[in-house]
This record gives sequence, C-alpha cells and structure tokens, in this order.
Amino acid sequence: MRTEMRPRVLTALFIPTILFAVILGFILSHEQAFGGKKKTEPSRKVKKLESDIQKNILTVIEEGRIVFQFDTFGDEDFWGGQLQLHKAIDGSDGGSGVSPNRALELGLKVDANALPENLVQQIKAGQIDFDDPATTVSLLKLNAIIGLTGCFNSDGTLSSIGIQCALCHSTVNNSFAFGIGQRLDGWANHDLNVGAIIATASNLQPIADLLTTDVETVKEVLNSWGPGKFDAQLLLDGKGFNEQGDSAATLIPNAFGLAGFNLHTWTGGWGTVTYWNAFVANIEMHGKGTFFDTRLDDTAKFPVAAKAGFGHLQIEPEEDQITSKLPALHVYQLALPAPKPVSGLHFNVDAAVRGNELFSGKAQCSTCHTVPLWTEPGWNVHEPDEIGIDSFQANRSPDNTYKTMNLEGLFIRELGINMKEENKGRFYHDGRFATLKDVVNHYNSVLSLGLTDQEKDDLIEYLKSL
Repeated sequence: MRTEMRPRVLTALFIPTILFAVILGFILSHEQAFGGKKKTEPSRKVKKLESDIQKNILTVIEEGRIVFQFDTFGDEDFWGGQLQLHKAIDGSDGGSGVSPNRALELGLKVDANALPENLVQQIKAGQIDFDDPATTVSLLKLNAIIGLTGCFNSDGTLSSIGIQCALCHSTVNNSFAFGIGQRLDGWANHDLNVGAIIATASNLQPIADLLTTDVETVKEVLNSWGPGKFDAQLLLDGKGFNEQGDSAATLIPNAFGLAGFNLHTWTGGWGTVTYWNAFVANIEMHGKGTFFDTRLDDTAKFPVAAKAGFGHLQIEPEEDQITSKLPALHVYQLALPAPKPVSGLHFNVDAAVRGNELFSGKAQCSTCHTVPLWTEPGWNVHEPDEIGIDSFQANRSPDNTYKTMNLEGLFIRELGINMKEENKGRFYHDGRFATLKDVVNHYNSVLSLGLTDQEKDDLIEYLKSL
C-alpha cells in the first residue's frame, strides 16, 4: 500500500510545481499584458509631471513678482487722473514739487538695481541734484521708485501716476545709501508716510466726496497717520480717529511668512491673503476689477462702503485688470520667506534657549502662537478682552476680533533694521507698545504670569530669534 501511495504523492507535488512554472513563464513572456512595461512608463510620466509642476511653480512665482512689484491694476486713473498726484510730484500744480530728498523723507525707497551705472557714478560724484523734482521724474522714468509707476506723455512730461503693492510692503537694504538699495519684498515699509504722500495730491475732492466731508478734514486725517501706518477701514466706516482722538490708522503689516494659516490682517474676519489682495486692489488702490463682499452692505458698520457699493464692484471681464492676476500674486506672497535673524548678532543664544522654555511654559505664549506657524492654525482670532486691550479697531472688522499675530521677523522691528531709528519697534496693530519689553510687561500683568525681570529678558531674546 505504501508503494502505491508514493507515486501519487509525488504526482500531487509535481503537478502544482509544473503549473506554477508554466504560469510564471506565461507572465514573463507576456509582461506587457500584465503591466510589465507600465513600471517604466509611469515613471517617465511622473518625471514629466514633476518637471511641469516645477516649471509652473517658477512661472507663477515670477508672474506674481511682476504683479507685486510693478502692476498698478489701472489705478493711475484714480491717483493721477482724479487726485492729480503726479502734478504735486513734478510741481505742475504750482507747488514746489517732490524732490528725491523730500521723497526719501516721506519714506519712499529707491531700487538701486534700477539705476544705470552712469547714473550711479554721477550720484557718487555729487553731480545729481537731489533737491530738484525733475530728478524724481527721472527716477520714475527708470521705474526706480519702489511702488510708484509714472505715466508719460510723448514729450517726456509726467501725465499720471499709479501705485503698486510694493509701495507699502517692500523696502530696501540701504546698500547704496539710506533709502536706496536692493528690494526687500514683503518687508513692511515703516518709514513710509502714506497719509502725508496722499495729502500732497492736487485734488482731494474725490476722497472728500466719498467721505461726505471737506478737503481740509481729509488732509487732517491723512496727516495724522504718520510713518508706517495706513487706515484700510477709513473708506468703509469713515472713522478717522478713535474715541481718545488718536489716529485710527494701523501699522502696515509684513507680507512675508504668510503661508500656512488663515487670517492675515490685524483684525479678524476679513479673510485670507487672496481676499485681502482683491479688497486692497479694488477698494484701497482703486484699481479696475471685480469684488464682492455683501458684508460691506451693513450701513451701520460700514456706512461709506455701503453707500459707495464697494461690496458689489463689477466690470466687464475684458476691462478687469485685477482678477486674472490674483492667483499669481497670491502664490508669490505665500512664497516670500520671513527673514532669519543671525544668532549672536540679532539675539543672545543662551538667553534665547532659556526663553524657549518660558515661551512654551510659564509665559504661556505657545497657547496661541503655535509652533512653528507662530499663530493659530484655523480661525486665528481672539476677543479684545482676552488680550487685555480696547475693542475700537476690532469693532471695525466683520467679527469684532483681533488676529493672533504671527511672530516671525519680530527682530526687524525691535532692532529697527533698514528703517529710521524713530520708526523702530511699535507693536500691536496701532503700535501702542514701543518695544517687545512693553508687550511682555502687558501680558505679564493681564495674565498674571509672575515673570521675573531676567525671565522677561530671556523671553524677548527668544522672540527675536524667531
């Protein structure tokens, strides 16, 4: 019986082996049908896709850079056509004009890379008159004044002026002279006196009409802003001053380090970067585009905007000079990295290490300023009483809150890098706290943290290291 079983057992083992070999051979000889070549073909397609993505990223960022630095969105029809700002610049309105020295006093910056070598040598030799408005016009022809675009007649005279995003959200590294250097896109220009510049315009009646007031009142409000400030809500609610009689303007925010979180303005509810770009391009810059926000129909909260119909701006697509540029502009801004401080130069390393422990511990900073966004993922806002300040500016926003600020780049303001000494510091939306020490003291009191003087100093060094 054993001898009869052995061949059957061997046969039972042999047949599956033969079948496996046959099937394997069939698969190997027909690898195309079974996806053999697909192992190489998708690889080529993936590489092509990755290459296309990389090219698209670079293309879009470059497009966004050009928009950020040079696009007026057609707003020269307002700043030049209506306000006649160009006449105040070249003096054709009968005034003294704006010389380069005066422009630098007002915080305007000059792109050194836009200056031809012969002009650079003439400036170094003292052969260029920086007290002559004609020199300012020449700089406009070179596209050298950051944030301003001059329009010219065939005879070379200035016919209009437009503004760009870079006017407020770029400065220079002062590599050539103070106010003249390489561009620093995304850096808030805290030397820029936007209000004083607008106040020089030859015809402020359009703004007065919008605010239903007189030109002198408009000038008073504009001149109250001071360096580094702008009031984006003025054309919404018409409030030029707070209850204490101080300017309602807020500090110009940085446009770097914006990726990864939602709200980007000082106050809450306005929306993302791309919302604010559309808002500013259409309403603040007075470009030609389309914009919708029915919240601006609130006659109690936004009487000026409601009357002007700012929440329902719409023009024909072929006339729209804003909407098509928003995607690239958005990508470029999100790609702007926050400047990195240099250890030992911008902050004390040992103190910053101790401050790091305080930040996540006793000082409770990380409760709201989440590492490494330095603000809160999601809806990053707080009620005024949570942070121990008044609600004036918060109440001018859609949801009556303040945004949790992202902390990257604080060292720039604290140390006054690339800005005038008198304009450094100034923290919170209105600059109410002169230094980071004042901010820390505020929270130490409001939250009863019990920080010692040494702990405060350590925490500040850590904040400067971000």
